[in-house]
Amino acid sequence: QVQLVESGGGLVQAGGSLRLSCAPSGRTFGTYAMGWFRQAPGKEREFVATISGSGSLTYYADSVKDRFTISRGNVKNTVYLQMISLKPEDTAVYYCAARTTRDYSNYAPEYAYWGQGTQVIVSS
Repeated sequence: QVQLVESGGGLVQAGGSLRLSCAPSGRTFGTYAMGWFRQAPGKEREFVATISGSGSLTYYADSVKDRFTISRGNVKNTVYLQMISLKPEDTAVYYCAARTTRDYSNYAPEYAYWGQGTQVIVSS
């Protein structure tokens, strides 16, 4: 069974940093594009960042550009989201997702696999 398991969420003060991790199990996602999305209370799920299968191409939502960095690790095909200068409006459940192609995407319906999410709370 394919699973994506997120970790690294928590409570942090505004201006702080967190690093989220997404570890797949059940299959390898080493050549597939991955993405991070988030959903705040009462809001729709929104795109955050995506990375191509090769890891050479990335794309970010304007709201997180220059503050968040998506990357691929060498260990077990883990994908990371490094978040700095966090703001209260970054508070949300963050979801990792995987496509079945190498091309990155900011469109949630194009992702075939999803994790259960990890909560990030940024206090002011």
